[in-house]
Amino acid sequence: MHQFWSFDPKYINLNHGAFGAPPTPVQRASNVLSDQIEESPDRFFRIDWYPMLDSVRERLAKFIGARKEEVVLVQNATVAASVVLRNFEWRDGDILVGMSTTYRGVFKNIEHVRDTNPHITLSDFHLGFPITNAEIVKSFREHIRAIPRPAATSANPDPKIVCVLDSIVSNPGILLPWKEMVKICQEEGIYSVVDAAHSIGQEMDLNLEEAQPDFWFSNCHKWLYAKRSCAVLYVPKRNQHIVKTGFPTSHQYSSPGQPLPADWIKKTETNGDEWAVPFSWPGTVDTTPYLSVNAAMDFREWVGGEAVINEYCQNLAREGGKRLAEILGTRVMDESATFEQTLNMTNVELPLRDVPADKIEFANNVLRDRLLLEHKIYAAHFYHNGRFWTRPSAQIYNELSDFEKMGAAFVKVCKEIEATLKQDA
Repeated sequence: MHQFWSFDPKYINLNHGAFGAPPTPVQRASNVLSDQIEESPDRFFRIDWYPMLDSVRERLAKFIGARKEEVVLVQNATVAASVVLRNFEWRDGDILVGMSTTYRGVFKNIEHVRDTNPHITLSDFHLGFPITNAEIVKSFREHIRAIPRPAATSANPDPKIVCVLDSIVSNPGILLPWKEMVKICQEEGIYSVVDAAHSIGQEMDLNLEEAQPDFWFSNCHKWLYAKRSCAVLYVPKRNQHIVKTGFPTSHQYSSPGQPLPADWIKKTETNGDEWAVPFSWPGTVDTTPYLSVNAAMDFREWVGGEAVINEYCQNLAREGGKRLAEILGTRVMDESATFEQTLNMTNVELPLRDVPADKIEFANNVLRDRLLLEHKIYAAHFYHNGRFWTRPSAQIYNELSDFEKMGAAFVKVCKEIEATLKQDA
């Protein structure tokens, strides 16, 4: 499979989860589409674009177990988080729940909502790994139930609680029992906003109509193989009245109570799909990533389909993680017998001990520079719960020997860091 990617032959990519990497057939399809756009930009943007976008939305909706009228495309997961959180009408007494493992870009959106609405309250649910799924569900339920319910007032007759949670944490790369967490939110009358940036193309049987999150979004340019960058945002009909505008606000936006312009309804052939219209034209942007989803899904079917791809990646993540831990003399984070938290990413402790707090950034910078510039190999690395970890991604272009080469590189670089810290002490 490695022949179908454009990597430098000297480079080993074990960090697919960060930025994704489109296969060469997807790149070629995107280039053909780009040439087509430039042959007649006006025809493309005024006529061809809308039915092509609808075909992608239709396919993605089926893939994630939703309806087309509940699915739109945006630039990336951080944009999707911004769209959802900034469309809520925040009032005095409302509560916004985040997690200690929330991706930094999404966390900053939470912070900005608080900064611009100082009358709301933030609640932080802390997660420190290793921890089992049963313990996560138990502590999450306890945290949610311990939140004081805001009292209704004349200024806020219907106070709300909104919880932002992960399906798959970015760092560490852990699959959470997010469907159970969504159910807890439902039971407690709380809106669930699921950051599923890593889910599509990695997590099988999503079936959002059954899981019933209030909001859900995922990057198509990561595990689904689309061109960078593109994300799908799911908003069920019951909550579409909350999301009144995309980001940025399109010239197709209509104020509440005002009908959409008839010409836009005609162009997009909405058939009950009016909510999605303002998302179909976010201004002049590169539309090829959105449309590359079809080529990406075609490639996945040609390779063998979702089950074949993910069976290979999950087996490699598990075996590669164990082999890497052996080389490093450490452990994998998910030590459960069934690998309940491991999909296509594994987490392995690095042999870095007793690093002073003021040297953590230094250690991460050395790891980054040595791995990329000297060893020509990379996997995400981070500091979590008092330890340094790495998060290798397993992809169909990887094999076990990549993990072994990664181990050799980490052993060397970690020894360099420890020697430098000892000398500076």
